[in-house]
Amino acid sequence: MSDLKAQVIARFLAVNGEHRMTAADDAYVSEYFVALEDLCAARSLAPDVIRQHMLAQRLPLPGYIRSDGTEMVPADLLELSEQAGGIEPLGQWFTAHWTDPEQGSQEWRSYLSGQYVCLRSVTPGNIQRKDALVSAIEHALSDPQPRSRRWLTDLHKLVDELDELEPPFAPYDRLRFGRPPSRDTAIDAVRARFPRPGQDSAAQAPQLTG
Repeated sequence: MSDLKAQVIARFLAVNGEHRMTAADDAYVSEYFVALEDLCAARSLAPDVIRQHMLAQRLPLPGYIRSDGTEMVPADLLELSEQAGGIEPLGQWFTAHWTDPEQGSQEWRSYLSGQYVCLRSVTPGNIQRKDALVSAIEHALSDPQPRSRRWLTDLHKLVDELDELEPPFAPYDRLRFGRPPSRDTAIDAVRARFPRPGQDSAAQAPQLTG
């Protein structure tokens, strides 16, 4: 193991805590993420160069460290820097997507942590859309109208769009975050509590209004 890889793993553990990755976790991250070394090989890059950028807080930490020590990163890890014109200007380009500089800086710090595993593709636009969808779902749930077909239809449109943005999450995520992820609370729980019109059984279905 290179010294830089050891430093990246140590930084990852400092951010996420020490939680054992199970076989289910490993299978999940192998499906939804790629090994850093494989990503670099496909681009003829030295992994230690990327690790240096991670440690210098110019690129995000890995999303996961597999149980065999493999650093797992999003397949599009380097695509934002390409849009930004390089790794060096990435931070300024990223934060400029928020009108509030403080919020932009906060989102940049969250991005660098590698913990934005809640999105299939981590972009400023997707981050903002996810936040807007979660807020809209929470607002709808603050005044539930399960007998209204329109309310149910509008709610499920929001939930379905959020579902498109978010991956399933790994069991590991529920440990490191210390709480249920938004998929549990804003997608799965909502669908279970408020079935879409026509989905629930005729015996249990409330009489819907327009």
